[in-house]
Amino acid sequence: MKSRRWSFLLFLYMPIFLGASLMAQEEVSFAMNLSKEKLGINERLRVEFTMNKDGDNFNPPAFDGFKVVMGPSQSISSSWVNGKRSFSKTYSYVLVPTARGRFNIKQATIEIDGETYKTLPKTVEVTAAVDKPNDQKTVDDVADESLHLVAEVSDGSPFLNEAVTVVYKLYVGHSIRVTNYRSLDNPTYNNFWSQEIDVSKPKPKNATYNGKPYLSVVLKKVVLYPQKSGKLDIEPLALEIYVDVPTNRRDFFGGRIYTQTTKTVSAGRRTLNVKSLPEAGKPANFGGAVGDFDFSVSTSKQELNASESLQARVEVSGKGNLKLFQLPEPELPSALEVYEPEFDEKVRTISTGMEGKVANNYTIVPSYRGKYPIPSISFSYFNPKTEKYVTLNSEEINIEVLEGPLGTDNNLLSSSPNRQLVVPTGKQFHFIKLSPNLSKIGANYFFGSNRFYLMLLGPLLLIPIAVFSFKKREAIASDVVGNKIKQANRLARKYLSTAKKELGNKEAFYVALEKGLHNYLKAKLKIETSEFSKEKITSILTEKSVDPTYIDGFIGLLGNCEMARYSPFSDVQMQNDYEKASEVISKMDKQL
Repeated sequence: MKSRRWSFLLFLYMPIFLGASLMAQEEVSFAMNLSKEKLGINERLRVEFTMNKDGDNFNPPAFDGFKVVMGPSQSISSSWVNGKRSFSKTYSYVLVPTARGRFNIKQATIEIDGETYKTLPKTVEVTAAVDKPNDQKTVDDVADESLHLVAEVSDGSPFLNEAVTVVYKLYVGHSIRVTNYRSLDNPTYNNFWSQEIDVSKPKPKNATYNGKPYLSVVLKKVVLYPQKSGKLDIEPLALEIYVDVPTNRRDFFGGRIYTQTTKTVSAGRRTLNVKSLPEAGKPANFGGAVGDFDFSVSTSKQELNASESLQARVEVSGKGNLKLFQLPEPELPSALEVYEPEFDEKVRTISTGMEGKVANNYTIVPSYRGKYPIPSISFSYFNPKTEKYVTLNSEEINIEVLEGPLGTDNNLLSSSPNRQLVVPTGKQFHFIKLSPNLSKIGANYFFGSNRFYLMLLGPLLLIPIAVFSFKKREAIASDVVGNKIKQANRLARKYLSTAKKELGNKEAFYVALEKGLHNYLKAKLKIETSEFSKEKITSILTEKSVDPTYIDGFIGLLGNCEMARYSPFSDVQMQNDYEKASEVISKMDKQL
């Protein structure tokens, strides 16, 4: 009975024992499969390494001639069919060819049950680009096709010192979503005067790029004024952009599932062909102004007395490189004492360039009575629209000094008013009494009183005080070095007063600081607009025998003003730069 029972059990479980035995004896396979063996250089290659048994220490080949754009991705499948177990594990890579030719994909290795297995090498031929690549698009493919950063230049062939606007636009496909971005590389705009325009919160707009619909966003605007002629490069702007790309999978509620990836986009290098200003017809007094301007000279009054003061204003207004040229100076008679002008600037930079006005305000004090004409002043500029030079002339202004001392013929440009003779009237000779009728003034008379002696001796007591005060003033006047230092300090405060008011506001402070440094150079060195480069400034200051330490400090401050547009600066750094600017201007002014 027992033998029959064991026979029955053996017969019942025999298929299971045989299946396990066959599975144990099944051969291990490890193979490499290619999506294609011939492809265009603009296509992608999918490489899969498949095994029928799980293993360890997978080692892929080097993929010479290709770049890995995705992978390794791993997939595992396991199933039982009719009592038979099926297992498969795959490592997948997506490759992009880097050159044309025939490339050998070498062996991959893996360890299974303590033994090492290798795939067979395969050869792939990469041909020229094909018109319609039929690869399956990956997440990176979709992001690449849907993101484009473009630098739009308003004028590719501007004149020297003509405004050029660069607008950086990001074109985004409708299928993806941009979540964030950051700058990787900002252009330095060498050989340009640059001003970045504030861009409000980006607002996507429907646009077309290469004939396809996109959403466009303006990320950055910059106004450039080329400072030299020839071919000038605009360095590219590079951004790292975080995007959500849709997949073919859907969530429980049927919504599309997105996957996040990061892409680096660049606007590419742009080259401007900057034209020199024409020599034909260039006025002798041309100072580098390029644009469309109005010119005026005015005075606060035309009649005054000697030792009074009036204000003369030389003003240029309009659109153009208002911050980059020198205003003409009036020629005044020597009898008019003229103080160094105060520079007044009301300029704003918009997307088309600078607009506003700049002016020099002169304080004039006449010394003598007479009439003094302020001759007509001419101002020349180049209009890039008409490609012609324009010269504007102010009207002659006559200043009349009504009261004051008479000057010499060299000082007065017109004769003094005719003197009138005084004609006496009435009696001119009177009888003089010889015996006056004098009488006592009483007991409280002035002579001999305390007040009399106080007023008599008081002036004598003031003599030592006057002597001491005179010597003190003489000592101050003889201190030449100290007076120069005080004068230089006043000069520094004059040019840096606006910057001091903006301490704590990074953008406004460094714009005002840079403006103050440039105004100081304009006033002291009389350099032309086209020479406003760090190398030229260094050369001129060296010729003026300025200490190299001060030159380096001055150039370093200009560098900080440029860096502050793109880098964070603390309040401590701003205070240090302000104090350094004051010190550098003071010490340079002594040497100049």
